[in-house]
Amino acid sequence: MEYHKDRFEDFSLLVFEDEKLRAILPANKQGKSIHSHQGLTYGGLVFSSKLKAEKVESILDEILFFLKENRIETFYYKSVPDFYFKEGNKEVDFFLFRRGAILERKEMNLAINLSTNLKISKSKLKHFRRIENLDLHMLEEEDFNPFWEKILQPRLLEKFGVKPVHSKQEMTYLKSQVPQNIKQFSAYLNGEIIAGVTIFETINGVKSQYGATSKKGEKFRALDFLFINLIYKYKQEGKCFFDMGIVDDENEVGYNLGLLKQKEELGCSVYNQDFFKINLL
Repeated sequence: MEYHKDRFEDFSLLVFEDEKLRAILPANKQGKSIHSHQGLTYGGLVFSSKLKAEKVESILDEILFFLKENRIETFYYKSVPDFYFKEGNKEVDFFLFRRGAILERKEMNLAINLSTNLKISKSKLKHFRRIENLDLHMLEEEDFNPFWEKILQPRLLEKFGVKPVHSKQEMTYLKSQVPQNIKQFSAYLNGEIIAGVTIFETINGVKSQYGATSKKGEKFRALDFLFINLIYKYKQEGKCFFDMGIVDDENEVGYNLGLLKQKEELGCSVYNQDFFKINLL
């Protein structure tokens, strides 16, 4: 997390028992509130799957006691979506609820269960087979520059007036730290980059962090071409899930209908990510 340490006041916690590290809570401080780290997409309490629920409960109580001792008024906790775990993982949610936490909000997280039959829509598969006959190919790149400079940054600026959450330099640094877990895949047509997807790999799954296409790429549905190829690739490699992220929006319904439909047509199902709030004082 050190690459964006200037943006957050760190308050991460280590929990020890008999000098043995038992759990980690990535967290940051805002005023008199502590957040399950806002600089992480998913940032809950990290502990060994070998720990029993009773021990997890005692760890949570120690954390809450420590926060109260430090005059923290509010603790905001975000759960990791279920599909990141091979086993149940909802102990913390249950114990927070029993201690007075409220479910502050939910977000729809779209993901594909790669261990089941794929449910890519017929229309997307039809277009995929059509563009397969073109001189369009997927390339894994070591350099983020072509995608960031020619596709991602200009398209985000043009369509939404924003920059990527990660700068090109930050992404390059992150990849240097975990080169086997961050990968860049790009679509090229006659030697020209027209789309790209940035992938974060975990032990049992993958997450698409960025996906964008040029106007020319839109014409050839290059982003669908990339996603479908990547879905097939990671299913064949034995990954359990493909996480395509949230579809939240600040509109009246709270989600982006077009984005939801697009991800569902690629075979995604809806999973929830829960956000809890507990008042401590």
